[in-house]
Amino acid sequence: MNKSVLLASLLALAGLSSVASAADNNWYVRGDLGSARISVSGLGHDDAFGGAVGVGYYFNPNFAIEGAYTDFGSHHSIRVDAWQLGLAAKTHFDQKQTGFFIDGRLGYSRLEGHSGFGSGSTNKAYFGLGAGYDFSPEFGVSVNYLYNDGGSGIKASLISAGFEARF
Repeated sequence: MNKSVLLASLLALAGLSSVASAADNNWYVRGDLGSARISVSGLGHDDAFGGAVGVGYYFNPNFAIEGAYTDFGSHHSIRVDAWQLGLAAKTHFDQKQTGFFIDGRLGYSRLEGHSGFGSGSTNKAYFGLGAGYDFSPEFGVSVNYLYNDGGSGIKASLISAGFEARF
């Protein structure tokens, strides 16, 4: 996924926040943009522009199931991305479900590497941590860290600023 497509997707998802106020707020979309780090054994590591888009469902105020696509960018002509399915946990520092929060993510990831010589993938666990502020029950922003250890010598992480729109 190139950067312009990722940015356009994130802006379109941000537009959904205006329609979010009329619903129960169990469904959400999220987007992240930031700095990715890709490590490939024998080639060292490199930093790149990265981002993620995802959708999820809160089955109670603190736990959700979600799916996401993350683009970690490129390292020595190897482009790395991941499809993820997992659980998210979120807790606020007050009872209103707004204001400051911390969250965590854990799940299954299909990390893929693509180059001119072919592509390969591996299936491993991923985890993420974040902290942010919910301005309302419909919209919040956060700072996040996501880590994928793909085994086979590939590791990828993303430090990002994100948003979440709930509807």
